[in-house]
Amino acid sequence: MAETCNIAAILPKMAAERGDQVAMRCPGSRGLDGLARYDVALTYRQLEDRSNAIADGLSRVGIGRGTRTVVMVRPSPEFFLLMFALFKAGAVPVLVDPGIAKSSLKRCLAEVAPDGFIGIPLAHVARRLLGWARSARIHVTVGKRGVWGGGKTLTEVEYTGRFAPPQLAETAPDEIAAILFTSGSTGLPKGVVYRHRHFIAQIDMLREAFGMEAGGVDLPTFPPFALFDPALGLTSIIPDMDPTHPARADPRKLLAAIERFGVTQLFGSPALVDVLARHGAKLPTVRRVTSAGAPVPPDVVERMRALLPEDARLWTPYGATECLPVAVIEGRELRGTREATEHGAGTCVGRPVPPNEVRIIGISDEAIAEWREDLEVQRGQIGEISVAGPSVTDEYFRRPEATALAKIVEKLPLPRAGEGWGAGASEASGGERIVHRMGDLGYFDPEGRLWFCGRKSQRVLTELGGLYTEQVEPVFNRHPDVRRSALVGVGEKGRQSPVLCLELRPGIKRDQHERIVDEVRNSGLGFVHTARIETFFVHPKFPVDIRHNAKIGREILAAWAQKQLRKQK
Repeated sequence: MAETCNIAAILPKMAAERGDQVAMRCPGSRGLDGLARYDVALTYRQLEDRSNAIADGLSRVGIGRGTRTVVMVRPSPEFFLLMFALFKAGAVPVLVDPGIAKSSLKRCLAEVAPDGFIGIPLAHVARRLLGWARSARIHVTVGKRGVWGGGKTLTEVEYTGRFAPPQLAETAPDEIAAILFTSGSTGLPKGVVYRHRHFIAQIDMLREAFGMEAGGVDLPTFPPFALFDPALGLTSIIPDMDPTHPARADPRKLLAAIERFGVTQLFGSPALVDVLARHGAKLPTVRRVTSAGAPVPPDVVERMRALLPEDARLWTPYGATECLPVAVIEGRELRGTREATEHGAGTCVGRPVPPNEVRIIGISDEAIAEWREDLEVQRGQIGEISVAGPSVTDEYFRRPEATALAKIVEKLPLPRAGEGWGAGASEASGGERIVHRMGDLGYFDPEGRLWFCGRKSQRVLTELGGLYTEQVEPVFNRHPDVRRSALVGVGEKGRQSPVLCLELRPGIKRDQHERIVDEVRNSGLGFVHTARIETFFVHPKFPVDIRHNAKIGREILAAWAQKQLRKQK
C-alpha cells in the first residue's frame, strides 16, 4: 500500500521526537507596556493530540474527506489546530484573504461552493448579512456562538473528539489538499488547487534551498507560511500584528518577540522588512531572513543586511501562489546586481531552485495548449517566465479559462529503466507535466541567473515598442525624495503613452513637487528606454496589494493617470 501523502503526517513523528518542544507561541494578553505576553503556547504533543480530537469532532459534524471548508480565523492556536485537523480529516480548507473587496470575496466563495464554513463570530455575522458561502450546510464557530453563529463551537467539536485515536486520512498525492486564493492584485482572485504532493514538495524544496534545520525559531509574518514550520521542526512565534497590513506593523513589538525568544529566522514581505530596516535595531539572533511577494528594493536589502550578523543570510525567493519557490538569490549577490538594476536591467531573482526547470517563452496573451520547442526564446531575450517542477500546481478551481491561459501541457518521452520522469512529472500522468506561465516577464543572463522585468499584463506597449516596469522604475527610484514609482500606460495598446507616477517620501511639501519632478525627469534622460517618458505625476499614496502591501496597483494608477491627463487638456 502506498504511503499516505499528507502534510499532517509529520506531526505524529514530531510529537514522538519533540513532544515537549513548543510548536508555536501566540501573542495572548498584553502587559502594562502594551507588549504581548505570549502566554499562549502549544507543544508538538499538544498540537498532535488536539488536532486529532478536532479532526474526529469535525468528522462527526460532517466535515471529512473531500469536504470543501472555508476557514476564516485569525492567526491563533485555533487556526493552526484547525488547519492540521482538516488535513488529517482529508478535508479541503479554503483560504481567502479577508482584506479583498467584499464583492470579490462573495464571488470567490460562491465559486468554490463550500460545504463547510468555520469562522470567528464576526465572519459568521458577515456570512449571514452579506450572503457568503450560501452552499455551506455545516457551520462551526471559533469563539462564542452568539445569535449570529451557527452549528457547533470549536470547543464543542474538540470535546466530542477528546477520546479519538490518532487521525490521518490515507490521502493520495493527487487528492486536493487545499484551495488557496491569489491576492487578486492584478484581477479577480483565483482559487489555486493545491494537491497533497504540492505541499510535500514545497517542504522539501524550502528545506534544501534555505538550509532549514529542526530546532530553529521562526517569526512568520504571513500566517500560511507558519503551517510549514511544524513539518520542519521549527518553533513559530506568531507576531503581534495585523497580517493584512504588514506595512503598518509596529517594529517595537516585532523586536520584543525576536529578542525574547531568540528568533533565528523570519519571513516577511518587502514592506515588513522595510519596517524593521527603518527601525534600525540590530538583530543578533537572526540567521535567516526571507522576503517575498514583490521585488525587495536594493536600499532595503542594504539596510537590513547591516542589522544582521555577518554570517546571516537574507534570501529573496521568487515565486507565486501557483508555484513556490521558483528561484532564489541571497542578499550578498543581490548587492552586486544593484547598479545593473538601477540602470534598467531589471531585478535579479537568482537561480532556479532544484529540481525546477525554468524557461523563457515568447510574449503572448493567448492560451498555449501544448508545449513546443519553438516556444523558447534565445538566452538573453526578454519573454514570459515559465516553470515546471514538483510544486507547480495544475489548475484554478472551476476557472477553465484562467487555467488555459496559465498552464501548458508538456508531453515527456518515456524514461528508460532507472531514469526519473523529470521535474513535475509523474508516472500516473502518463509522462506529462504541467508548465506554469508566471505572467511575469524576464530573461536569463550569461551566468544562468533569472532577471524579473515586470508583470506581462502591466507592460506598456508604445509605438516604439514595449516598456517594462522593473526596467523603468528602478532608474527613477534612485532619487532621494522618491519612495517608489510606477510606470503605467494610457491609451490603446500598441499606441500607449507611458506615464510615470511618483510617490514621494513622507514630509515633502507640495511646493517642492515641481522641482522633484524636473530632477526625476532629467535622471531618466541618460537611458534610451526611460528617455521616452515625458509625463510625470505625483500621487499621494500608491494602492498596494492586501497580502504583502508591496505589489503596486498599477491598473488603478493607470485609470488615475488617464484622468490627470484629461484635466491637463
